[in-house]
Amino acid sequence: MAAITLERLAHSYLPNPRSDADYALKPLDITWRDGGAYALLGPSGCGKTTLLNIISGLVRPSAGRVLFDGTDVTHTPTESRNIAQVFQFPVVYDTMSVYENLAFPLKNRGLSRSATDARVREIAEMLGLTSDLERRAARLTADAKQKISLGRGLVRADTNAILFDEPLTVIDPLLKWELRAHLKQLHQKVGRTMIYVTHDQTEAMTFADTVVVMYDGGVVQIGTPAELFLRPAHTFVGYFIGSPGMNVLPARVEGDVAHVGGTAIKLARGYPDLPPGQRIEIGIRPEDMRLKASGEGLPIRIGRVDDIGRIKIARARFEEHDINVVVPEDAIIPGETAKAVPAPERVHVYADGHLVEGAA
Repeated sequence: MAAITLERLAHSYLPNPRSDADYALKPLDITWRDGGAYALLGPSGCGKTTLLNIISGLVRPSAGRVLFDGTDVTHTPTESRNIAQVFQFPVVYDTMSVYENLAFPLKNRGLSRSATDARVREIAEMLGLTSDLERRAARLTADAKQKISLGRGLVRADTNAILFDEPLTVIDPLLKWELRAHLKQLHQKVGRTMIYVTHDQTEAMTFADTVVVMYDGGVVQIGTPAELFLRPAHTFVGYFIGSPGMNVLPARVEGDVAHVGGTAIKLARGYPDLPPGQRIEIGIRPEDMRLKASGEGLPIRIGRVDDIGRIKIARARFEEHDINVVVPEDAIIPGETAKAVPAPERVHVYADGHLVEGAA
């Protein structure tokens, strides 16, 4: 196992990059602690897989260094990094049995037959594959094949890290929950550094202790699932995390009051020194607003109400902006028009997309 450090890492697929727009991966510094469970979360094309492939050695970065436990491995080939990588589509030897698939990496390293057998059976037990050890891999379902891919990464005791590149893409939705829970349990058992790439916030939040949110080739926030939800450092994080995502509205902020259209919203903190010339917005989670028939608040027109059992989601318009408000399932919706009242302590202020702390 190893702590993985990325120093001023950047990558472009162009031979002579000249601007930030030419970089698939913009300069970043990250340290992945030894034995941690991480998720790289973001939309397609944001740089997640590029970053993963740099760590594994499949891609050599344009700039910066990759260190394992302080040793520079930037130019070390993949086979020398002791990295296991699980891809979107299961990579198995269909003509081999499950046992032979799991034993293959150990045989290649000259491990004794008895040690190989003990390790294969231990990993098979962890993955629930014991009853399938003698079956040909070609006869198994996609989720069982993906378990084999995972097992080949776990079976080696010298693996520095296990990297997952959207490993549940081809898995039946009903089985995804089971495999996600299984991966979390496996991490707790084996204690290996695991980095999980996904565009699915549910996968990221249920698997990882720390989530790295990527957008447009850069890292916009690193934190626990709770930190990302409660205090998004960027409007993209607020929008991408949560269902529905954070409401983001253009505003003019004066001290501890935000003016949104013709409505004044009280803030819990003051903002006397907002940078001039930047785009100022406020962000409010749908869960942090309440509906009432009249009085103060944002005047909204409700288009529809989605009742999803435990909660209701009011889909509404405020001036020319879409806005969502989450209320308890037993709440009474005032009518087609209503006021949406934010909780002052839960209103975030952003300048050019980045969170501004404000003053108490």
